[in-house]
Amino acid sequence: MIGESKPTALRRFTMLEGRFASKPELKTNYDSFMEEYLSLGHMRLVQGNEPSDVPAYYLPHHPIIKEASTTTKTRVVFDGSSKTTSGFSLNDALCVGPVIQDDLLTLVIRFRKFIVAVIADIAKMYRQVLIHPDDALLQRIIWRFSSSYHLSIYELLTFTYGLAPSSFLATRTLQQLANDEGHSYPLGKIALQKSFYVDDFIGGADSVPEAIQLRNELTELLAKGGFSIRKWTSNKL
Repeated sequence: MIGESKPTALRRFTMLEGRFASKPELKTNYDSFMEEYLSLGHMRLVQGNEPSDVPAYYLPHHPIIKEASTTTKTRVVFDGSSKTTSGFSLNDALCVGPVIQDDLLTLVIRFRKFIVAVIADIAKMYRQVLIHPDDALLQRIIWRFSSSYHLSIYELLTFTYGLAPSSFLATRTLQQLANDEGHSYPLGKIALQKSFYVDDFIGGADSVPEAIQLRNELTELLAKGGFSIRKWTSNKL
């Protein structure tokens, strides 16, 4: 059974603000990340008071810095494995789900056979899928944009990186999109079903015209589900 999680989340947020005090650039980047989360509707402010017995879970969070990234260098990671007062975490209570995409070795071997190699990735894949509103209280965080503000509680509204089932749920969503909308996009449907490793497309075609058609179909098919695919790279195009 999941116990109290808020004290740990509070303690770790206090430690995070201590880092901000000595690293103002980190604070600026963290703010930008959270502002985007809020502006895109991926989280919401919890308004007003509520009963103390609401079974909420508070996710501690911390930065991951990737200097080599061409998009977001500072990412916020939410810790679903943080233990509560019962000794169990949210991840302990969640099912991970099976792997439903081909393994990486299979993808790479298939990729090397194409005359025209093509790779790309889906932007913010996890965050393009909303969770059920009833589950949002299990994805709460503590945050404020300035140490002069009162602490606020927010709820994350999409699949969250750091929770056990998020990878399965996101990839399962891609598979369902292929089944639901792929009839009009034969090349895109096969690619979505067989050529993705989580959010990375690793595929290709046997000619440049076919590769262009594949790119167009995959772009349109993913857009049907609200996904945007980017960073297209090829040895020929």
